[in-house]
Amino acid sequence: MKVNFRRILYYLWPHVKKHWVSLCLIFIGYTIGIIFDSLLKPLIFKNIIDLFSSNLSKDIILDQVMYYFLLICVVILIHNFGYRLGDFAQARFQSKVMKRLYDSALDRLLQHSYTFFSDRFSGSLIAKTKRFTRSFEILSDTINFQIWFSIVNLVGIFIILFPIVPFLAYLFLGWFFVYIGITILFIKKKMFYDAEEAAADSMVTGSFSDIISNILNVKIFSSNNEEQTNFRLVTTDEEKKRSKAWNFANVQNSFQSIMMGILQISVLFINIRFWYVGKISVGVFVLVQMYMTNLLDLLWNLARSLTRAMKSLTDMQEVVDIFDTPIDINDQINPETIKIKEGRIIFDNVSFSYKDGIEVLKNFNLNISPGERVGLVGHSGAGKSTITKLLLRFTDIVTGDITLDGQSIKNITQNDLRSVISYVPQESILFHRSIKENIGYSKNDATDEEIFESAKKAHADEFISKLPLGYDTLVGERGVKLSGGERQRVAIARAMLKNAPILVLDEATSSLDSISESYIQNAFNELMKGKTTIVIAHRLSTVQKMDRIIVLDQGKIVEEGTHKELLKKEGTYADLWNHQTGGFLE
Repeated sequence: MKVNFRRILYYLWPHVKKHWVSLCLIFIGYTIGIIFDSLLKPLIFKNIIDLFSSNLSKDIILDQVMYYFLLICVVILIHNFGYRLGDFAQARFQSKVMKRLYDSALDRLLQHSYTFFSDRFSGSLIAKTKRFTRSFEILSDTINFQIWFSIVNLVGIFIILFPIVPFLAYLFLGWFFVYIGITILFIKKKMFYDAEEAAADSMVTGSFSDIISNILNVKIFSSNNEEQTNFRLVTTDEEKKRSKAWNFANVQNSFQSIMMGILQISVLFINIRFWYVGKISVGVFVLVQMYMTNLLDLLWNLARSLTRAMKSLTDMQEVVDIFDTPIDINDQINPETIKIKEGRIIFDNVSFSYKDGIEVLKNFNLNISPGERVGLVGHSGAGKSTITKLLLRFTDIVTGDITLDGQSIKNITQNDLRSVISYVPQESILFHRSIKENIGYSKNDATDEEIFESAKKAHADEFISKLPLGYDTLVGERGVKLSGGERQRVAIARAMLKNAPILVLDEATSSLDSISESYIQNAFNELMKGKTTIVIAHRLSTVQKMDRIIVLDQGKIVEEGTHKELLKKEGTYADLWNHQTGGFLE
């Protein structure tokens, strides 16, 4: 994976610059702290040591030492103030930016179509997004604590040492450039291993999420052993790539420690030599050793932090690649104001093919009058669900047009389009929230009375009222605490509450028993009044009372009419009806 720094910065900078004051205070505070703590304090100690090793009287030495003592007290107060200023600014800056990154990540992901999410592991997307935000924290820490600390210390050390011991200052400087050059070479190589490790980690998260979210299938088919075996293959691959990355880091540490050892021995030898020939005082000797120790600690941590920072950039690149993925369904730059009220639906020479080239609809035409109730039937793969996906713009047509009340659905925003359509899918997935919140999801300003009324119409109140917490009952992730029929009735109540001019029922009664279905059919008859309704059904009893039944076969309309008319034709519909047992297609 190639890390594109420009693209990463493109997504980070808008959030970082919003908090530029905190960012500036971070650098100001830490600069004050470093100067007074790491640079001035050793310089004061150098002067004290020189005083102790001088031939001055003890009284004179004591007077000057007390001056330096008071000076150190002031220095300690100032450097603590600087560090704390930086710490508080850092906490505010990182917290604010991380919140914005989470928010913007969700905003960008929600712009993608339903197809985008159906083609990807949800767990993997969550893991990558979380790593993206956490990686910013690591990157920020590295820049603010390690890189900035090192820069200020290095500049300060060189400024102080060049006038005192220029030879050692040049030695430090030359060694520093060699050290950084070698470190950069290692980091570039390690980025490849980090990218492999990050990709493997995403696979583990996605696989784990897939197993847990399908735990019912795992239990039903007794596939524990198979899933464990497959998961171990994924984790083994991750372990190998993680070991490569970590061992390469160990090799890097070995080279760096050797270089630091060489510098320590060299500086100590030169320092002793310079003191012996009288070029430096005891205080300068100690000062150089203190600066070198401080410098080596900084550079050791800097190298490790740069490695972590590059790994964080690699992790961030995964999400940046997602952000850069073209959005396959876009709204117009200047969309029209929605004018849909009656609900006339027209498919005009619509053609649609999947990305793999499989053609589903070709020059498809359908005209549904306002308030008309239309049933769509046919064998699986006939194109029934595709029609509703195109109507809702879960995917876009290739050619042709779809209009509602004469207004092309491409000319209005997707949110406006879906605001006039109540849709109940075959499998209703609920939020891990209360039943009341799930029903009220379709109408933000719904009152409790409206929610209760919709639940009663959908015959959901019958089971909700028996629950210990009633409408405040949490339904579990994806609604797992409710039965399939209960989830469907909650979804139907939600659609009733929305009360949109167009109603789409995609196998909306498939999870209901016969008694519940009869209740729901009565509620539907009331709900359909004055609404344009499309009902997709394999259970043909669901569409018997429709104004018109459309029979589809391979994306084409092969028959249409009322239930009685189609039975008289003794065609495809009659054949489907005759092959049903208990109302289901065989």
